[in-house]
Amino acid sequence: MYKNILLPYDFGNSFSNVPGQLKKLAGDDPDHMITIFHVIPEGELANSVRYAGKHFETLAGDKKEQLKPFTDQLDELGLNYQFEFASGLITQTLLKQINENHYDVVVMSNKRSRRDIKHVLGHVTHKIAKRVNTPVLIVK
Repeated sequence: MYKNILLPYDFGNSFSNVPGQLKKLAGDDPDHMITIFHVIPEGELANSVRYAGKHFETLAGDKKEQLKPFTDQLDELGLNYQFEFASGLITQTLLKQINENHYDVVVMSNKRSRRDIKHVLGHVTHKIAKRVNTPVLIVK
C-alpha cells in the first residue's frame, strides 16, 4: 500500500495503537520503509551539552535506546524502519523533513500521556496537518 511512511515520534504521546496502524498501511509490500523521525528541541540539546556533556550523537543514541520497546513491536510485526534525528524547532524541522522528502503518508499519534489537556489536537499535530500537502493519518 504505502512504501514511504514518516512517523514523527514524540515521547510525550502514547504510541501503543500505532504499530497496528503501520502494519495496515504498509500491507504486504516488502519494500516499505517507515522513517521514525524525532526532533530534539534546541533547549534540550543545549542543556544536555552543558550539564551532562552529551552532544547530539550521544543524545540521539540515548533516544534510540528509549525507542527499543516500540521498535520491538515493529520487529514483531515484520515492519522495516529506519531512524532519523534532527535538532531545532519542532514544527519547522518537521515541516522541512516532510517537504524535502517524498513521503506517501505521515502518521502522527494524538493519544496523550496526560489526559488533562483540553485541546483535541496537539499544537504540532494541528500545524503539520494544516500545512503539508502529504496525507496525514492521526492515530488516537
